[in-house]
This record gives sequence, C-alpha cells and structure tokens, in this order.
Amino acid sequence: MTQAINQIRLADEAARPPETILVNITPQETRVALLEENKVCELHIDRNSGHGLVGNIYLGVVRRVLPGMQSAFIDIGLERAAFLHIVDVLEQRQKPEETQRIEHMLFEGQTILVQVIKDPINSKGARLSTQISLAGRFLVYLPQDSHIGISQRIEDENERNGLRERLKALLPEEGNHGYIIRTSAETARDEELQADIDYLTKLWQDIRQRSQNSPPETMLYQDLPLSLRVLRDMFNGNTQKIFVDSAHNYQRMQDFASQYVQGAVERIQHYQGEKPLFELFPVEQEINQSLQPRVDLNFGGYLIIESTEAMTTIDVNTGGFVGARNFDETIFKTNLEACHAIARELRLRNLGGMIIVDFIDMASDEHRQAVLSELAKALRFDRTRVTLNGFTSLGLVELTRKRSRENLNHVLCEPCPVCQGRGYLKTAQTVCYEIQREIVRESRRFDAREFRILAAPPVIDLFLDEESQSLALLIDFIGKPISLMVEGSYTQEQFDIVLL
Repeated sequence: MTQAINQIRLADEAARPPETILVNITPQETRVALLEENKVCELHIDRNSGHGLVGNIYLGVVRRVLPGMQSAFIDIGLERAAFLHIVDVLEQRQKPEETQRIEHMLFEGQTILVQVIKDPINSKGARLSTQISLAGRFLVYLPQDSHIGISQRIEDENERNGLRERLKALLPEEGNHGYIIRTSAETARDEELQADIDYLTKLWQDIRQRSQNSPPETMLYQDLPLSLRVLRDMFNGNTQKIFVDSAHNYQRMQDFASQYVQGAVERIQHYQGEKPLFELFPVEQEINQSLQPRVDLNFGGYLIIESTEAMTTIDVNTGGFVGARNFDETIFKTNLEACHAIARELRLRNLGGMIIVDFIDMASDEHRQAVLSELAKALRFDRTRVTLNGFTSLGLVELTRKRSRENLNHVLCEPCPVCQGRGYLKTAQTVCYEIQREIVRESRRFDAREFRILAAPPVIDLFLDEESQSLALLIDFIGKPISLMVEGSYTQEQFDIVLL
C-alpha cells in the first residue's frame, strides 16, 4: 500500500543545522553556496550571459492560442516563445468552479502582462503566469488578489491567526490587498511588515506605470540579483556567517541588509584571503563531484544518480559495506544513510520533476517504514516543495520536487559532441563495418576509379590489422582499389568516403 506524505515542509528554525553562505563574485558570474555543518547543500549560479528569468515581469504578446492544449505561446522578447497554460491564467485561478477555455480569454496579437514562473529548461520555453506576485523580505504581494495566505511552513494555528490579524491591522481599508505571509514574518516587527507593504506597493505602482508607456515585449521588472536574493530568501536565524569576496557587492549587501534584513549586517563579512573562497571551503570539489553519477556513502555504500528529461532515478547499493551483524542490518543501515545523501544531492544538483529511488530490498515492513520516515526527515530542510510517496508495489519510492530552474548539470555542462549525450561510443569495429556497407552502396551508384577512407586512427588501425582480410575481400567484391587515410581530428564515429 502506498503511503503519501504530501508537501513536506521545513522544520522549525531551531531544528535547522547551522548555516554558512558563501558568495563568490566575478565579472562573469555570481555563485552562492549554502553550507550546513560545513557540507555544501545548495549551489546557485547566475551568469551575466544568461540571468535566471523567474520573477521577471514582461509585457508580452499572444502569438498562438492552442485550444487543444488549452495553452498559448507568448512572445516576451526571448529566443523562444514562452508558454502559458490555462491553470496559470488569473481568471481561471480566481473562478476555479467555472470551466473556462483559453480561446475565450486570449486572442492572437493581444498584449498581456505576464510573469515568469519557470526558467527555460532544455528545449522548453519559459513558463508564465498572468497572476503577478512580488516578493519582499516578509511578504509576497499579490496585487490582483484580495486573499491573505500564510506559508504552510508555519504550522501553529494560533500563530497563523495572529499573523493574519497583525497584517490586516497594517493594511489600509480601501483597495485590494492580496498577500502571502512568508515564514520569515514569524519574528518580524510591525514596522518591518509596514516597510515591506510600502516597498511592494510602490514597486507595483511603478510596474503599472511602465506597462502603460512601454511597447510590447518589454521587460517591466527584473528580480533582485543573486547576491541580494541571498539575503531576502536564504538568510534566517540559523545563518552564522555570510562571506562575500567582492568589496563592491559587500557594500551593496550591507546597504540592502541594513534596510530590509534585520540581524544580517553583522553576519556579512568581506573575505579578503589569498586563497579563493570556494577553495577555502570544499565547494569546488563538491561541484565536480556533483557532476558524477556515483555518490559514495561514508560506510562503503554508494548511490547512482541518472537523469533524463522525464525523470531522475537513484539506485542505492551496499558496495563494500559489510559492517553490520547480519545482511538485513547491513541493508537497513545502508538505506538509512542513503536517505540523507539523497536529500542533500537533490538540493545540491537541483533535481526536479519525478524522482524514483530504488532502495536495496528490505524484507521487514518495520525497516521499510523506518527508511521512509528517515527520508521524510531528511527532506524537511529543502526550501523547494517536495511531495513524497511511499513504497510502490515494485518496492520503489516515488517523489516529486518542484522544478523552477535548470539542474546543475545543465547549467555547467553540455552534451558530449562525440557521443551526442548518449554516454557511449560505437566501437571501432562497428564503425569499420558501417564503412564497408557504405562503400558497397556507393560502388553501386558511382563508377569511381578508387575509394578512399578517411577515419579516426583507431578505425584505420583496425583496417590494417584485424580487419585487413575483410578489407581485401571488399576490394575483390567491388573490383576497385580502396586506400586508407588517417584523419586525426575525427572522433571515433566520424568517417568520410572520398570517390577518386
């Protein structure tokens, strides 16, 4: 039977481990690493050549409406058109009980105000919403709504009601006042909440003014740079230190923190050491490791993590761990250790979408439930929404993690030009046989005097050695000479046949 543990939330702030945030800034990119107990758990990268788009607001133009998909393509000035589904249309969200169709809401050529909710991923364009939200330090402003929501991470009902009443007392009576109270508002003073309200209200007024005076496909608002989003979104009571290695950005962060982030100023430090910040802590090493499919566990077990466009699979193996009293205990302890490694790798690699975990088979139901509980416990510190389902009938654990930006592998890497992302190369022998078949085809089409094979060194070497007899038979079969030429710049799978 499948046990569902839905939308696991952060634990109480007091239960969170101590955190250190490293901000490494160069003219080309900003990198932020979050360390918990000196282990890298999150990595964020923002490059000048490709800023993240989530949170940006555009004046878009409807290019195509697709009734069959209940979606539309919106041009916002990017290389690829962005995607708007009916579930992200404000009118549909406000009246969910009414069945509305997107072709009745949008038409081609229409100008529309939209916000990016997911970055472009692989071949997919950015995903949009017509419901605008503006994030502050303690509040998220929903200018088109009148509902006051509260982060589900605040679980105490009395505290939730108290926060709602405090916010209502600060809002003016007239106008729409839609807000979501963030977790950080638990410890905020009234004057801090009021400052957030004033800032977000003024920001929305500026965006509306720009939308009335700007041409279509204009970006009306861009979210804060990564170095400042760190303070707004990641700083909390468990943050011990924030190290930044840029004097200019250190001052910007100090100024921002003094205005909007109480308690952060004294924790921001300008790192001026000779050794690079990401080498002083083991961040560069962790980045390189996160690009590998294998993750070694402390006691000899290991994980194999493989991602496709549809899902990510994680396989747990005992490896060389034989330290328990019996085989069942060995499996159980390996699976328990894997839970924490899996939770950390999901955050570090920013893996999203559907995730399948193949734990080592356990005979005991008690062990299975203990592993599931341990995984839920390990996932509770994830800032991204996670939905965990129990063991399936096949003994696999299913979970989903919200995907809003590309995973670390896609940010740092590109498909191998040699294998085209397959991860495997055709053997030299396979390429030899392909060449021979191609020569037979070409000999039937063209009456060439001679055929010349241009190929990589391993392929030519094989023709001169093990496949020399088959090459001689081919020459006799087509009745034409065949010469060989090494092309050192070719990959093993590349070849050309020149007709002379």
